[in-house]
Amino acid sequence: MKLAGAYPIRVLCPLLAVPRSSVYYQGHALPDAEAMFKAALLDLAGEWPTYGYRRLTAMMRRDGWPVNGKRVRRWMEELRINGAPPQRTQRTTNSQHPFPRYPNLVENLEITRPHQVWVADITYLRLRRDFVYLAVLMDVFTRTIRGWHLGRDLDQGLTLAALERALVGAVPEIHHSDQGVQYAATDYVERLQTCGVTLSMATIGEPRENGYAERLMRTIKEEEVYLSDYQDFPDAQRHITRFLDDVYNIKRIHSALGYLTPQEFEDQWRANSPPATTTMTGAEDRATLASDPSADSGGNGMGRRATPPPSLSFLSHQSAKRTVTESETGRVANMN
Repeated sequence: MKLAGAYPIRVLCPLLAVPRSSVYYQGHALPDAEAMFKAALLDLAGEWPTYGYRRLTAMMRRDGWPVNGKRVRRWMEELRINGAPPQRTQRTTNSQHPFPRYPNLVENLEITRPHQVWVADITYLRLRRDFVYLAVLMDVFTRTIRGWHLGRDLDQGLTLAALERALVGAVPEIHHSDQGVQYAATDYVERLQTCGVTLSMATIGEPRENGYAERLMRTIKEEEVYLSDYQDFPDAQRHITRFLDDVYNIKRIHSALGYLTPQEFEDQWRANSPPATTTMTGAEDRATLASDPSADSGGNGMGRRATPPPSLSFLSHQSAKRTVTESETGRVANMN
């Protein structure tokens, strides 16, 4: 203000209708675009610590940031965001039992609709003083978790409770699992057969033949269990409920689903007639987290349009071939 040298500010401001505070205000420089992008990336990496650059890129795009994978990968290197490395635990399935076995019916099956194939598996969670066990059933086509149960005992009641919860919403055409005793036991098999479900089982010693369930359990371990310190059973129940019901089904994106969540994918599939073409998937179970923690599925690389694949091939071209090299011993030596 050129008049400020001759007249006091308190006189000039009322005459010019200018607030006196504006005269003394010291403006702050606005952050540059890259700094804003990096801040958003850090926030997302904090919320999804196991994600690699592909999925973080997709998440940023969902939030409206115009970024590409190369830039996100460069920023991750600068910010030292590498994704949490997986903890390896030993998979031990008790397949030594007298119950009937069933052949693998899904190895080369083309999956084209929800509820065509459900996969099932069991894992364990470490508490401060003991273990609890988690049984889960997932729909392969939509990647939706249909039913789950957390229990203190590794018995038939665990898998039956998860199954009953899943059957409330739908009935699958095929139920696929390993040959663990919990899935071969008479009560479990008869419950499925009563509903008209066809049973399918992976070959003993071939975890890749139940690759989708294996990958699901790996995701649960890496994105929830290994990041938590469960104090007791109620604490574990709260965390698992939040992750499976609120995060996995509703918020977590899958590259095999066109970077949609399971709920978004299923809603979109039901709202549109599925095309007749086939999309081959399965790279999620071949992904190495050391190279890309975000890779949980294949068939739709970064840069492709986020449209849902109309059909899935269960285990073709070496789908779900993950060699289980996890190591952990103790009370769960015979855990499925």
